[in-house]
Amino acid sequence: MGSILRVANPFNVRKIAIIGAGPSGLAAAKYLEAEKYFEKIDIFEQQSEVGGVWHYTPRSDEKVSIPSTGPDVPPEKPIWPKGSKAPIFSNPMYEHLNTNIPKALMAYSDHEFPTESLLFPTRQDVQEYLIQYSQDVRHLISFSTQIDEVRSLPENRWELTIKSTVTGESKKAEYDAIVLSNGHYSVPFIPSVTGIEAFNTAYPGLITHSKIYRSPEGFKNKKVIVVGSAASGLDIGTQISLICKKPLFNSVRSSSPIKLGQENKEEVPPIAEYLVEEKGVRFENGRIEKDIDAIVYCTGYFYSYPFLKSLNPPVVTTGRRVEGLYQHLFNIAHPTLAFLVLPQKVVPFPISEVQAAAVARVWSNNLNLPSHEEMEKWEKKRVEDAGEGKGFHVMGYPKDAEYINGLHDWVKTSGFKKEPAFWSSEQIWLRVNYGDVRKKFVETGGHAKTIEELGFKFEESP
Repeated sequence: MGSILRVANPFNVRKIAIIGAGPSGLAAAKYLEAEKYFEKIDIFEQQSEVGGVWHYTPRSDEKVSIPSTGPDVPPEKPIWPKGSKAPIFSNPMYEHLNTNIPKALMAYSDHEFPTESLLFPTRQDVQEYLIQYSQDVRHLISFSTQIDEVRSLPENRWELTIKSTVTGESKKAEYDAIVLSNGHYSVPFIPSVTGIEAFNTAYPGLITHSKIYRSPEGFKNKKVIVVGSAASGLDIGTQISLICKKPLFNSVRSSSPIKLGQENKEEVPPIAEYLVEEKGVRFENGRIEKDIDAIVYCTGYFYSYPFLKSLNPPVVTTGRRVEGLYQHLFNIAHPTLAFLVLPQKVVPFPISEVQAAAVARVWSNNLNLPSHEEMEKWEKKRVEDAGEGKGFHVMGYPKDAEYINGLHDWVKTSGFKKEPAFWSSEQIWLRVNYGDVRKKFVETGGHAKTIEELGFKFEESP
């Protein structure tokens, strides 16, 4: 990031809107507030509580398109539980979930998880952790509020159309800058496979997506295929495999390096064709399985921003990545538009911190972006290295560690108003080894609160 200080790019940012009060939106608010520079910071959250993806909604009336092959969808529709004073919105959180990241690595740099939390905290623990983390910025949040449109105005300003999800009333407000922290787990991706539409018509509800999965109970004694071997596919497949007809078929393109519950699973190739008459599928190796009772796609999501549909140039076309960005963060054409935590296969909370710190220092004119040409050059190089598809935002180790510490050091050049995360050698060691730690945690019953209980210990290299 050595070239990042080359060109001054002053901003006149006084009023900021943050869309989303999940983990990254809360971090953004804290780092922007720490500047003591901005006149107004408003956070808009469509749910009735903070937490984003961690704010569990116990039911989902959402109907997933089968297939689901594009990001162009309208804003999410509210669900009104009986007797509720505010609507809920479906999200991917399911009933029995522990993080796949240890708490020492997952935590914000200034807010530890409680010592009584499990080593891999439950979803309830994470949600309570986020509620506690939000306490000093809750006064900035408008709950049960959805953004219908973000429109670019002259002189680098923005107009938001803001709607109450309780009353349905809309209003407009202007801001100097927008932080997009609404996540990317809303629009499911389900590939178009030969015969899938006819199969779905013949057997409605048999094909679903991890977004609407809540618990394994509905799969008891059923013949099940789970598609995907990333974190959700691994975890959901393991849960279902305990009560479904054995084995559970895990349809994967490449085998997961982490193995959980393999005694109840069988890895099979990707599905090549749906067979209506047989109520079955043909896999890419020619194998046919008939009389399937359930298929759960754990195949990820599109990046989608329906409220940015009028933006030019567009930030989303295929939905496999967000386009026109520098450092996965700043919109090159409109640098007062920032997208938080787009990277995947990362530890999101510390990334939200370093990104928020960078945004706060740039918009307060303490840190300069490079020239437009330099930023475009960065994106072009990233495309050359990772492609135009979903790999663009995929990091993994060591890229995520380099990104966190690199952004930290860039912000440090201007001095800190609030210091963000920086991974020490111990945290990097844990990042390298947490897959093994997670496996041991599950194998020993999921009760450990420290890595030492599982026989792991960090030792500084001489």
